[in-house]
Amino acid sequence: MHFRTRLRRLALTSIALVTAAAALPPATAGADDGSRDRHPSSGRLSALIHYTEYGVPHIVAKDYANLGFGTGWAQAADQVCTLADGFLTVRGERSRHFGPDAAPDGSLSSATRNLSSDLYFAGVRKAGTVEKLLATPAPAGPSRQIRESMRGWAAGYNAWIAQNRVTDPACAGADWVRPVTPLDVARRGFAVSVLGGQGRAVDGITAATPPGAAPVGEADPGRTARAARELFAPDGADMGSNAVAFSGRTTANGRGLLLGNPHYPWQGGRRFWQSQQTIPGELNVSGASLLGTTIVGIGFNEKVAWSHTVATGVTLNLHELRLDPADPTAYFVDGKPERMTQRTVSVPVKGGPPVTRTQWWTRYGPVVSGLGATLPLPWSATTAYALNDPNAANLRGSDTALGFAKARSTHDIHSTLRRVQGLPWVNTVAADSAGHSFFSQAQVLPRITDELAGRCSTPLGKVTYPASGVAVLDGSRADCGLGSDKDAVQPGIFGPARMPVLKDAPYAENSNDSAWLTNADRPLTGYERVFGTVATPRSLRTRGAVEDVSAMARGGRLTVGDLQRQQFANRAPAGDLAAADAAKACTALAAERPDVGLEEACEALGRWDRTVNTDSRGALLFDRFWRRLVAAVPPAQLWKVPFSATDPVRTPHTLNTAAPGFARALTGAVSELRAAGIALDAPLGRHQFVVRDGERLPLHGGTESLGVWNKIEPVWDAAGGGYTGVSTGSSHIQAVGWDGGRCPVARTLLTYAQSSNPSSPHYGDQTRLYSGERWVTSRFCEKDILGSPALRVERVRER
Repeated sequence: MHFRTRLRRLALTSIALVTAAAALPPATAGADDGSRDRHPSSGRLSALIHYTEYGVPHIVAKDYANLGFGTGWAQAADQVCTLADGFLTVRGERSRHFGPDAAPDGSLSSATRNLSSDLYFAGVRKAGTVEKLLATPAPAGPSRQIRESMRGWAAGYNAWIAQNRVTDPACAGADWVRPVTPLDVARRGFAVSVLGGQGRAVDGITAATPPGAAPVGEADPGRTARAARELFAPDGADMGSNAVAFSGRTTANGRGLLLGNPHYPWQGGRRFWQSQQTIPGELNVSGASLLGTTIVGIGFNEKVAWSHTVATGVTLNLHELRLDPADPTAYFVDGKPERMTQRTVSVPVKGGPPVTRTQWWTRYGPVVSGLGATLPLPWSATTAYALNDPNAANLRGSDTALGFAKARSTHDIHSTLRRVQGLPWVNTVAADSAGHSFFSQAQVLPRITDELAGRCSTPLGKVTYPASGVAVLDGSRADCGLGSDKDAVQPGIFGPARMPVLKDAPYAENSNDSAWLTNADRPLTGYERVFGTVATPRSLRTRGAVEDVSAMARGGRLTVGDLQRQQFANRAPAGDLAAADAAKACTALAAERPDVGLEEACEALGRWDRTVNTDSRGALLFDRFWRRLVAAVPPAQLWKVPFSATDPVRTPHTLNTAAPGFARALTGAVSELRAAGIALDAPLGRHQFVVRDGERLPLHGGTESLGVWNKIEPVWDAAGGGYTGVSTGSSHIQAVGWDGGRCPVARTLLTYAQSSNPSSPHYGDQTRLYSGERWVTSRFCEKDILGSPALRVERVRER
């Protein structure tokens, strides 16, 4: 009786606080101009936050500005240093505080030095790029609701830093933790949008300079094609994901199921952060957002759940410019010269004078000197390369998330993708309570058709496009422009009618390969090369995932519990394919070379259970051996039975133990572990771990090349005892279904926890759960929120 009375009082308090919040006067909208830099926010915004277990906030507000306020406040409370660091990035002020040569964390661009990062983002500011996008009417530009949420987010972040003391040692007392503007929030969203395009080429944009007197060589087609293929290969990306939706035909109750498993950085500004966002009568969604964004990005509501996977679509293309022999800053289009435009910017630098540089822009985009260190694009006396990134005109990602949050079905998810067209570099996988499954590769991609590439590719483009999807078009011909689709919201991109889509298949799964094998029984074909490949080898993670989920679908009667078991099955497909052959070859090698002492290694490989659980013995040895082997042996030589497009899940197979490099990989791994003092059959979790609050937490999971669903990319430190950290991997995991009631059946896990502040109680709490393969039961409905034994209610407001 006492417990029920307490719940009733909490409910009444909650209702009273929401009512009070709703009675507040509306905030002043105001223009988003330079005055915002001096007066970051106005009006009196507020929100009600219920905190439940593991520090998950359930934010209730009367409108989008107030919801943004509560979200900005709560994100700052958990991640103020990470957020403040990101705002320095988009302001172009890293060099001022940290020096020009230090490296950013890589979360908002590929810049290798603070100076190149600052020069790029200072150029974005000088050009007013984001201001122009904000002023673009919807649907090409952001909606009023999203602009209001950005205004509120900035106000909430500012209110938190004004009313609280920063305790995180990463920025406590730092002068660079300061108020932000709605424009800063939008600029951060822009940076996320162009990560696969201009963001990938920041060093090349800021380093591109006209040639001097010394001759400059041309780009080598073969080398450039190889570098492009490696740069854009799915298994080489620093982010990835798995997601699977099951239709009602496969489930125990005829309703859909969704398992989402994004693989994102464990540190820095691309971390996820959990919340529930509610505007009574308007919005009610739970899930995770990327830091600094205002709306839940992946999640669920009472009718539909969705997740994203990093897609194979190439979000940029190049235009090869034929230069004026008398002026390398002028280029010809249909025989007429056009001058490049200059964008000269200065950035402050710690301990020295400001640095001034000029960037060069064309009708196609910026001139680039390369796409990373491995893919140079020389600016010679006759040739230069301009980069086209259609996402530099896309600030619609948050509107896509908002449409998903309000969706009532997978049909609504699809309608949002068609209407908003705001996802830059991810696929969407979704399921709903009516039993529908859904997949779409709806990306903002340059409109590179195979016909256009065939007609307009330069000699360089003729090798890069088939190899990697990177088109290099003849910039001297106007008829080689990208054109427009009638159903596209902006020029130069594909309309939704061209996107790969799969509806209501028994399962729809993606693990960062192309859309082709989303369902192995219903392959998707007919899309342009820029979206990805068809009938080509799949990664081991895709192959293992398709094996697993297709077997689950065939077995039927699936529940949320089955999704949870799949997440932590920790099967290593590479082990299933290769461990037995490796152990057999090891035994033969041990007999040939008794001086090496391989017998113990052979026994460990033979007894390994082919999983990467924390208690798996032999997993670490196989992992270190396999890394060396795949780095040394080309894919075509690794297997005896080659890939077959008619059997893509089971081929290639049978390890080629006679391949040059096999023996070196095996003996090298054995020597490495022995030198580190690690037993060859040590349990994986003894040497794959992270430390939180002084406690060593063993970790399961494995690297990309092993093909493990529960992917982590651990950081090797032999002197520290093995893998002592994680760079990227399983992050915000959600297993979602429905049982016919008003509350979704959801289990979630944020592997690295809500806060990166070591003094926070939520610095490692969910990491302990992850270590123990335990889940959080999501509290979505009000009765469940108010019933939390960890409930803490906080009303936050501007003063």
